[in-house]
Amino acid sequence: MFDDFATDRIDVGEAELFVRHGGTGPPVLLLHGHPRTHATWHRVAPLLAPDHTVVCPDTRGYGRSSKPPTTADHTPYSKRVMARDMIALMRSLGHDRFAVVGHDRGAYVAQRLALDHPGAVTRLVVLDSVPIGEALARCDARFAALWWHWFFLGQTAKPAERVINADPDAWYRTGAEQMGAEAYEDFRRAIHDPETVHAMCEDYRAGLGVDRAADDADRAAGRRVACPVLFLWATRDDMEDLYGDPLAVWHAWASDVRGHALDSGHHLAEDVPEELAEAIRSFVAGEAP
Repeated sequence: MFDDFATDRIDVGEAELFVRHGGTGPPVLLLHGHPRTHATWHRVAPLLAPDHTVVCPDTRGYGRSSKPPTTADHTPYSKRVMARDMIALMRSLGHDRFAVVGHDRGAYVAQRLALDHPGAVTRLVVLDSVPIGEALARCDARFAALWWHWFFLGQTAKPAERVINADPDAWYRTGAEQMGAEAYEDFRRAIHDPETVHAMCEDYRAGLGVDRAADDADRAAGRRVACPVLFLWATRDDMEDLYGDPLAVWHAWASDVRGHALDSGHHLAEDVPEELAEAIRSFVAGEAP
């Protein structure tokens, strides 16, 4: 996995991030979602490496990165704070400007990077996700039924950690066949760590509070993503069921938005790595859609 990639632990201030990086050319930062680790990119990163310097971290709280203590409002696991981690990480590796690709929860970090640090982000690629503020503003009974885990993981009255830690393999039902043996072992190591499980729940708690507030404030102020945006979604997930034309949602957040669906399940990097890598490569290179 990740042949010829270097492995580092980098202190970004409030956290220490585990990261793999390799390749040559313009930098691309790849951000995983829940409950994955950086290893979800192990099929995509080598395809990008001939043309790009590829950086694949575990975000704070996930995988082998540190788990900073939280607060009552869950701000240490906000996407704004995670975005600051990524700025520090990329600068530590010598990259002041870079493209960013985010999947699932990582897409919220990528979006926040583009909004809060427009001078650093050259291109934004979002995979199978709309902004948290949009998702919650549009939330109805259908959304609550399909995405009930947002509210289970995000509430604190009856914390989800006890349920998950009782049998992580049963809770996170997936297998090595989809992920690849080494990536699966990295994932499994993470979900069997109670501190990681707690941090992942804190990610969702921040999502329902401070992250939504940040999105709502940006929307009210008319703040938009300044760089070009590529939005890709999976045909075998629920983006179209929930939003009809999900690309239309992103048009409210950026002037230059393009995108299309890929014949895939939710984990595009694992299901269709070749198609995904080519779409990223072409977009980051500025080729016509």
